[in-house]
Amino acid sequence: MPHTSSAKKSLRQTEKRRKRNRAAIKAIKVQIKNLRDLVGKGSPDQVQTEFKLTIKRLDKAAHKRVIHPNAAARKKSQLARLIQAKAAAK
Repeated sequence: MPHTSSAKKSLRQTEKRRKRNRAAIKAIKVQIKNLRDLVGKGSPDQVQTEFKLTIKRLDKAAHKRVIHPNAAARKKSQLARLIQAKAAAK
């Protein structure tokens, strides 16, 4: 445990940031899961709106450095390829 007041404050700040980051990552994972489920059974319009929302959340998290920007780009690319493959199969 920290002894100095500055170390105690740093611990509080770290804990707040950790909780905020974990919540953001969890929200992204849920969003991606919803999109993957919708790709299989949803209409193309629903898939596009969900895809735009997912991209928005990924970009926002990357901009705030919750996730690495390259990881966000990679995930967006994977999801776009998934949607294109499902559209081509239909």
